[in-house]
Amino acid sequence: MRPTQQKITLSASRDIPFNKLMLSQSNVRHVKAGVSIEELAEDIARRTLLSSITVRPVLDDDGAETGMYTIPAGGRRFRALELLVKQKRMNKTALVPCIVRTDGLAEEDSLAENVQRAPLHPLDQFRAFQAMREKGRTEEEIAAAFFVSASVVKQRLKLAAVAPSLLDAYAEEEMTLDQLMAFTVNPDHARQEQVWEALQQHYSKQPYEIRRMLTEGAVRASDRRAQFVGLDDYVEAGGEVLRDLFQTDDGGWLQDAALLETMVTEKLTEEAEAIRAEGWKWIEVGTDFPYGHTYDLRRIRGEAEPMSEEEDASYAALKAEYDALEEAHAEADELPDEVDQRLGEIEAAMEALQDRPIKFEPEDYAIAGAFVSIDSSGGLRVERGYVRAEDEPVVESDDDIDGISTDTDVTDPQTDRTATDETGAEDDEDDDGTKPLSDRLICDLTVHRTMALRDALANDPQLAMLACLHAMVLQLFYHYGQDSCVEITPRSTQFGSQAPNLGDARYVQSIDARVETWAGNLPKAPEDLWDALAEWDSNSRDALFAHCVAMTVNAVQEPHHRKPRQIAHADVLAATLGLDMAKAGWRPTAGSYLGRVTKAQILDAVREAKGDKDADRIAGFKKPDMVEAAEELLAGTGWLPQPLRTAPLTEEPDEPEFEIVDEDDVERAEESEVQSTANDGETAMDDPEVSADDGDGGQDEQLVAAE
Repeated sequence: MRPTQQKITLSASRDIPFNKLMLSQSNVRHVKAGVSIEELAEDIARRTLLSSITVRPVLDDDGAETGMYTIPAGGRRFRALELLVKQKRMNKTALVPCIVRTDGLAEEDSLAENVQRAPLHPLDQFRAFQAMREKGRTEEEIAAAFFVSASVVKQRLKLAAVAPSLLDAYAEEEMTLDQLMAFTVNPDHARQEQVWEALQQHYSKQPYEIRRMLTEGAVRASDRRAQFVGLDDYVEAGGEVLRDLFQTDDGGWLQDAALLETMVTEKLTEEAEAIRAEGWKWIEVGTDFPYGHTYDLRRIRGEAEPMSEEEDASYAALKAEYDALEEAHAEADELPDEVDQRLGEIEAAMEALQDRPIKFEPEDYAIAGAFVSIDSSGGLRVERGYVRAEDEPVVESDDDIDGISTDTDVTDPQTDRTATDETGAEDDEDDDGTKPLSDRLICDLTVHRTMALRDALANDPQLAMLACLHAMVLQLFYHYGQDSCVEITPRSTQFGSQAPNLGDARYVQSIDARVETWAGNLPKAPEDLWDALAEWDSNSRDALFAHCVAMTVNAVQEPHHRKPRQIAHADVLAATLGLDMAKAGWRPTAGSYLGRVTKAQILDAVREAKGDKDADRIAGFKKPDMVEAAEELLAGTGWLPQPLRTAPLTEEPDEPEFEIVDEDDVERAEESEVQSTANDGETAMDDPEVSADDGDGGQDEQLVAAE
């Protein structure tokens, strides 16, 4: 016969006035964690106390109860109740449900209550939120009830909406929370299950790979086409946008790429028709044109329409108000919000007035056209006034300049003695008639004038800079710039075809904006350029000079044209400028680098930027997956491929010591250096104008030379 098992007896419970309770030193919880006291107090005020507090009676020296009780477990609830009493939201004598314990140790009570409490599984929270939502609670109401933001509730509801089979996998710990979050990108349960099944065969099941597979074929909302059409119009047309509530997704993914392309084509065509109505000879339309597509075309620049009297008055009033507000708050450390807002409104209004429509002449429309496309930010881009070579008007050449025909044949003095001889004298000395000077004489005379001009210009550095600037601007900004006697020809190589998406780079857009600004400030006719530049202040000329020189830089390494010395100088120039391509805006993306190198090179880049762990993690990926993973890993690291890195300048050598040496020693040293260069295979350039003997070889002078 089985012995009778003794039944357990639960601790007694009773309602104890709050002012009879006090905290115990036996509470094992000392580290703050979980919901704050303030939030817990609000929760108690909303739902009252949901669980009793464990207490122990305070005994006197004789072991009798004193009527006071300590709290070894439940200190946070006591603090929350205490806060409500201080806030006059609860009486200090309010009865608190308590469990009174006398057996065992107080520390045991505290430890057992905290250790044996099972935390709620996240999935249970997701489903609880979902149940409350289905029973009519709004997301805001749920958020207020649990002291979280509405976005947190949306995230939890999104997780609860994942395919049930995937939620079961998460509950069984076959899937991490990060992986579950990634599946919320696409609400299609069938697609979610398909991707999860496919991932079972993959080496890696990283969240970014899940997102990539679920958004395959979709178009980023940050894509220029999506920005051009507009997300609202796309959704209104029946398109679906996939969103990621757990990571920055730049607006999500447009799932219907075909619909997007149709909308882009329709809107571009509509915009192009409006441009065509302006009267241009031709219009070219495209989502994007390669960088440099206008280089072979002449640009006609129209003139901005002047402001009307009303617009002038409005601009003056806005400017006066702006200046008055700035002056009134000049001493303030921070502008009041309403003043700051008003200044912004004034700036916007002034910019709108200054942004004048461009007016072209009727004859310009007859020969020129326009390109209509989408810029990198998704706005409409219209490039007006470009003239093709076949549409250029025929310009008749001057057949007679100062009475001298340019087509007149000049008889060779070596074959016809009746022609002008080398001194310009005629054979017939008796002919007293007035005749034009011979071509040879004019040539000789202007040689002297040219040399005198060179000498005079060499003594006027400011004018020499102006002449150089004039020559460069003619070549770089005017299609037929041949109006300078200074034979300086800046070569500005164009690179549109070599580098895809070059026009989207931040530094290229900066150059284009600078070109547009300068072009708008220069006179339309090249013959007016000299006078215009002469009137500019030195700062403006210096800035334009720097731009022109910068446009001639060519540090491109081409396989068919190796130029090691030129590239070496580019390295020095970059180091001197402190060029950092990462700060300039270059990023290692699929198009710029990762998709154009081998898998081994991709892994080397990741290993260098992130370490062996990340490189090993993607080592088993296929090339497209590896490219995408590497692009995400390298983002923000500042990593650059070797050709884009700027090496620091070499340290300056110690200052050389100088000594007096004989000229013969210098000549012998120079001869030795020339011989050494020849032995190294260097090609020496012979210059007939440079002589080793300067004419003073008879003097025994002392030279200063570096040791």
